[in-house]
Amino acid sequence: MTCYSLLSSLAILCCSVESAAAFSSTNKSAAQATAPPLLTYPLTQVVSDIDDTLKSSGGVQVAGVTLGGIDVQYERGDFYPGVFQFMWEMSLHPVTINQRHYDDNFYDKASAFSLQLSPPKVAVLTARAEEFKAALEIKEGSKLAKALRRTGEMSEVKDWGIGPVLYGSVSEWIIQDRKGLRKFNNFERLIEQDPTGQILQYVYVGDTGELDQEAGETMLREYPEVVKAVFLHVVSMDPPSSYPPSGIPIPSPKLINGRPLVFFRTYVGAAARATQLGLMEDDGLMRVVEEAERSLKDGGVPKGSSKWIDLERDIEMAYRTLELDLS
Repeated sequence: MTCYSLLSSLAILCCSVESAAAFSSTNKSAAQATAPPLLTYPLTQVVSDIDDTLKSSGGVQVAGVTLGGIDVQYERGDFYPGVFQFMWEMSLHPVTINQRHYDDNFYDKASAFSLQLSPPKVAVLTARAEEFKAALEIKEGSKLAKALRRTGEMSEVKDWGIGPVLYGSVSEWIIQDRKGLRKFNNFERLIEQDPTGQILQYVYVGDTGELDQEAGETMLREYPEVVKAVFLHVVSMDPPSSYPPSGIPIPSPKLINGRPLVFFRTYVGAAARATQLGLMEDDGLMRVVEEAERSLKDGGVPKGSSKWIDLERDIEMAYRTLELDLS
């Protein structure tokens, strides 16, 4: 994993290094040329759980042990509306602001220089047992990998998608209380790729059903210098018929070590919070809204369902966020 991750980090910068060399060669006078820094702002690698975060577990149990999570609002295997667009926009944001900084401070039409940075791929921390990897491995041809890759391709980035994957073990699958610690330990392995945080910083996305909150809070306490934020998808084992008319209550955001811990019900809500925190562009938020709406419409979800109630509540928050940004 470490070699793969280090190579990934180096690959992120290779285009910048090559472009910087081209920039210097086109300006013969060193006094006239000011080479831009490779990165003004660290890139963001989204670190994600799978079950009940990217897709629903369906709340399936075997002998009283949950198979990945507790969510029963969506069918097992359903991807959450807007999830991939959210991951993409979070990954893209630092690329955008680095390019904007360059354009504002170093742009020279004669140099034809572009930073040409690529958004880092999504890292995965999962409680799925490594001993069952042959059956549970996330492969390039999986629906999950294809969906992420397709999201990048829509923005003409062909190699974005699943990055390093770090698994749990059978012991955590049986003894549930160990899952949070295992995910945190795997996160510590992940950040070995850039301990300084000068190239990569992280946003962790998990859910409230499998001790992801324990893992996320520990990340914020121990590594606030490299963890920008933690987002937790609020899930429930209660059937949607039991939800209040306005939807399940969402806990308020809080700070741990000066870093935000955000709870959300839909990825539109997560995107609105990310935009408020300066982790996503306004137009990125709108793309998440559009993709989430399209997903429910294409799935034929009835307008009165709890899924639409949750989404429409968060769309209202998204528009309030955009109005504040414009005021």
